[in-house]
Amino acid sequence: MQSHCARTLRPPDSHSDMEAEAAFAATATEPFVTAYTPILSTRPFRSPRGPAALCMPRRRIEWANRSLNILIALVALIILSPFMALVGVIIKLTSPGPAIYTQQRVGVNRRRRRTHALYDRRAADAGGIVFTIYKFRTMRNDAEHRSGAVWATSNDPRVTSIGRVLRQYRIDELPQLFNVIRGDMNIVGPRPERPTIFADLRSQIAEYQHRQRARPGITGWAQVNKAYDESIEDVRTKVRYDLEYLERQSMAEDLRIMLRTVPVMLFRRGGW
Repeated sequence: MQSHCARTLRPPDSHSDMEAEAAFAATATEPFVTAYTPILSTRPFRSPRGPAALCMPRRRIEWANRSLNILIALVALIILSPFMALVGVIIKLTSPGPAIYTQQRVGVNRRRRRTHALYDRRAADAGGIVFTIYKFRTMRNDAEHRSGAVWATSNDPRVTSIGRVLRQYRIDELPQLFNVIRGDMNIVGPRPERPTIFADLRSQIAEYQHRQRARPGITGWAQVNKAYDESIEDVRTKVRYDLEYLERQSMAEDLRIMLRTVPVMLFRRGGW
């Protein structure tokens, strides 16, 4: 097959030249590369709307989107800071341990171009940039001392009394407004997962890693449509919603999801 990369070579003008080229070809151990393989797969997925679509995020003006996210996060923090301080005091008074709980989560994957991959200093591919997420603590301080990183379940005995209320109304996620200002997250986007759980889900769900093409969010299209995960099938469903969001992401879409998040919080939809 003729290569796409044209090469201008002097035609052999003697029998010795032909022998030399034949000897060189015989010693070659690798074929001449005529094309490249994209780092990220573009396998089609079937969205909740029905027809298959390529898993490619919709382009948007990133600086404008980030400016909007920072503005909303700052305004929300100013308005909610007295309430958040009160929540922190109640947590401290009702159970031993810190009011704010931190975890490692997998964020946006910047290895989207071959040049980035060649010069990336990360020793291992975690699936995205690992960052520290902030949450109000809703469980006992030693909740994962024996079990390690596991999903919370309905009526989980590790959850404190005040923590159960915070989880039902999604109030425990409010400190992530600081993550938005830091640039780790957006207000709207796929929910970030812990590295160990992320690695497990990535091995079981082929499209799971494509969620990392955008910054994770405090809320998202999957969160306003589905409850907390209880099984791998719940995750599969949410992945389809996340990829559908990436298809149509925009500032208008983000504002629409933010508005739909309000009744989810007020009426405790899907929280436990």
